[in-house]
Amino acid sequence: MIQVNQLSKTYSGITVLQIENLEIPKGQSFGLVGNNGAGKTTFFSLVLDLIQPSTGSIINNGVKVNTSENWKPFTASFLDESFLIGYLTPEEYFYFIGDLRNQNKADVDALLAKHFEFFNGEILKNKKYLRDLSKGNQKKVGIIATLIGNPEVIILDEPFANLDPTTVSRLKKIIRELAENPEVTVLVSSHDLQHTVEVCNRIVVLDRGEIVKDIQTSTETLQELETFFAV
Repeated sequence: MIQVNQLSKTYSGITVLQIENLEIPKGQSFGLVGNNGAGKTTFFSLVLDLIQPSTGSIINNGVKVNTSENWKPFTASFLDESFLIGYLTPEEYFYFIGDLRNQNKADVDALLAKHFEFFNGEILKNKKYLRDLSKGNQKKVGIIATLIGNPEVIILDEPFANLDPTTVSRLKKIIRELAENPEVTVLVSSHDLQHTVEVCNRIVVLDRGEIVKDIQTSTETLQELETFFAV
């Protein structure tokens, strides 16, 4: 479970995020939507201790994230290309992450084989450095790398951006399969309302840093969100 208590982030006197209370139960597929500047990436950065909160705290499965690193072994994320190591090939990067997560080469190879279709023949054995891949292919590498070591918490920021329709469809299948595991919590942020509704069983809307909607996904959710953002 992820617990958020009296959380805020302020820059130069301007509050960009303020969440009094939020609980994300273990096993939930959680979608975060909002316009640019709503605070989605700020929230994920706080969950990952990339920035410090101005007030409050986030507790990830009993661990306060900004005072201990004990949450890191069971948490994986991909926010953007800065998470990659550009001078490595995809294979070298996957094995590097495997080492960090106590996975041997055979474990990593098994995961890569499982998701061979997702790569669409464009990632492995091409002898390209990560920095030379397209934005979409870099994202494919970052997303699959989060699955190494079977983490309990997976955080993906704008995972559908820069992906072609076939890859988006395959990614949605991956996220749905993850969400079927009651031990895995998936957090996804996206500008694409339809994709988010299709893979998440709960949607939270941020507006100017505050939660304005908290919806259990149903057949009416997409229309409700589209109506909200059309105003």
